[in-house]
Amino acid sequence: MTKTILITGATDGLGRGLAEALAREGHRVLAHGRDTARLDRVGVELGIPAGDRLRADLAELDQVRALAADTRAATDRLDVLVVNAGIGGGEPDGRDRRVSADGHELRFAVNHLAGFLLTLELLPLLRASSPARVVLVSSLGQRALDFDNLMLERGYDGSRAYCQSKLAQIMFGISLAERVPAAEVTVNSLHPATYMPTKMVLLERGSHLEELSVGVNAVRRLAVDPDVADTSGAFFDRLAESTADSQAYDREARELLWRRSLELTGAPGL
Repeated sequence: MTKTILITGATDGLGRGLAEALAREGHRVLAHGRDTARLDRVGVELGIPAGDRLRADLAELDQVRALAADTRAATDRLDVLVVNAGIGGGEPDGRDRRVSADGHELRFAVNHLAGFLLTLELLPLLRASSPARVVLVSSLGQRALDFDNLMLERGYDGSRAYCQSKLAQIMFGISLAERVPAAEVTVNSLHPATYMPTKMVLLERGSHLEELSVGVNAVRRLAVDPDVADTSGAFFDRLAESTADSQAYDREARELLWRRSLELTGAPGL
């Protein structure tokens, strides 16, 4: 069955590979990117029409809201949302502390807050399209959040910022799965693969460990395969269900993150 799938960060690396795989299978892919020229180039290469190419810089919450509005304008149903766009712990986004357009620590803003806001903005459309799915592309690189220093104004380190933002994604996924029946929308997170040949990996390491296809296959499975249709609130390491950092299973910490994320983004509550 053909599905309508929004992929953030679809112009490069894992997102582009996933967009290509899903488009090849006949699914309708809504491709997001922050660079118009690159988005148009990928759209032409993959046969994605201009109306299904959605531009937004996820480092600005107003543009995230605009992306949700553009998605609703482009389609009256959304079967799958893949929150893939993100930045790593170093280059090409720098190793020093930077802030988003809204003044939030950049990695937390792009990797967690943008996906949090976009998902909640699109949740009514996803629920109306049920059964639908949300897939959060996270990482095995995780570190517990310090809620007294959430924006890492003290002791900043790019790797720490990245790992905290990735754990925040997983915590959000579990919290959302608790709030929305799996029969309507499933929500799962995953580590797609280790050090794939993406831009951020090659700039930081100069080499890769696992092929892009490993990550593409893992994300694709959570997005469209029937064998995980009823699974929700889980964290996967590639294809296997796994266990995240212990803070992910701390209900009090998850609820605090949820409240703080609502405050920081102004996202619609449930």
